[in-house]
Amino acid sequence: MQLLAATGGPYDPDADAVVQEELAEDRRREEVEQQRRQEQQRVAARADELAGLAGAGRLDRTVASRPGDEAARELLADRGDYRAGAVDDWLARALADRTGHYADPDARTAAVALLPVPVLARAALLAALARTGAPAADGDLEFVGRLAQADPAATTALASWLDTAAAVKDGTP
Repeated sequence: MQLLAATGGPYDPDADAVVQEELAEDRRREEVEQQRRQEQQRVAARADELAGLAGAGRLDRTVASRPGDEAARELLADRGDYRAGAVDDWLARALADRTGHYADPDARTAAVALLPVPVLARAALLAALARTGAPAADGDLEFVGRLAQADPAATTALASWLDTAAAVKDGTP
């Protein structure tokens, strides 16, 4: 007892700064892990929703894109889900039309790092074709996806050429 009295009394982990720091770090790690699991669940739920809409033929312009849809698309592709192609079409259309969360310039900028090159090429060509003013139903532009998948660089070059040709026609340098 005299030893404890000389050291200030019995050991109290609640008063030990090192123990408290370790416990706080453990809580922070658990919170980060919980947030990661919640994000994975959210992405999986959105991927399932998009796949369901695509499978039912209802993934169209009436469905607004949201932040995180790129991750849902990636999950579908990783799963080998054949509906990922329909999601690619839908994302490219939203990016080209600047609708949904792609109305935000920052979201469009971020898409460059988040979407595969063929989807970006498809979006660029769809946007360029829209700027030509040529009327076309969505079914008329089915070739855009095939072209973008086969040769994204050529698709992007064609989009750039169309933009330049439209600018020259309009008299803008």
